[in-house]
Amino acid sequence: MTTVTAEIDVDTALRAAILRGDYAPRQRLIESDLCTEFGASRFAVRTALRTLAAEGLVEVQHNKGARIRAIPVAEAIEITQVRMAIEGLVAARAAERVSQPDKAELRGIVAEMRRAVRSAELLRYSDLNAALHAAIRGVAAHETAARILEQLRAQMVRHQFRLALLPGRPAVSLAQHDRIVAAICARDPVAAEQAMREHVASVLEALESVREPRPDDGARLKGAP
Repeated sequence: MTTVTAEIDVDTALRAAILRGDYAPRQRLIESDLCTEFGASRFAVRTALRTLAAEGLVEVQHNKGARIRAIPVAEAIEITQVRMAIEGLVAARAAERVSQPDKAELRGIVAEMRRAVRSAELLRYSDLNAALHAAIRGVAAHETAARILEQLRAQMVRHQFRLALLPGRPAVSLAQHDRIVAAICARDPVAAEQAMREHVASVLEALESVREPRPDDGARLKGAP
C-alpha cells in the first residue's frame, strides 16, 4: 500500500487505488482503515470520500458508511452513449491540432497495442487502449471534454477490463483504433470523428452482449407472439 504524506493527496491516491482494482465492487471503506493506509486524518478521508462519491466511484450510505459503487451494465451503456458524442468531438479536434511528435506518439501506442494483441496480453492491451484515448485527449486540448471523459472513464474501468477479455474483442478494437489514428494523422476531422463514433458504437454492442436482463424482460418475452 502506498502512503501519502500530504492530506490533499488522499482523494488522488484513493481514486488510483479504486481504478487499479484494489477494492471490490460494494466493498466497504472503513474510515479508520483508510486513515492508516493513507497516513491521513479522518477529516481528509471524509473529504476524499465525498469527492469520489460526487464522481460516482463511491457511494455513502446513511448510517452505513461508504462503499465502492458497482456500476451496472445498463448504466455503463448510458455512459458509453454520452462518450460517443464527446469522444467524436475530441477526435475531430485532435485531427485539427495534431503535430508531428503527436503523430509519432499515437502511432507508437497503436504499435504497442498490436504487439499486445499478438502476444495475447489482454490486460496490457486494455491499459494501452486507455493510454491511446488519453493521448488523443491531450492532442485535442479540450479541457472540459477531457474532464468529463476522465470521470466517465473512471466509472467504466471495470467494464473495460471485462470487455478486453471477450474473445476476439481486442482484435476488433485494434483495427478501429488504427483507423482513428490514421484519420487524425491525416488531419481529417470528419473521418476522425466518424471512426471514433464507430469505435464507441462497437463498445455499446459489446456491452449489450453482456447486459444483465432487465426486470421486465421476462414479462415482455412471455407476452411476445
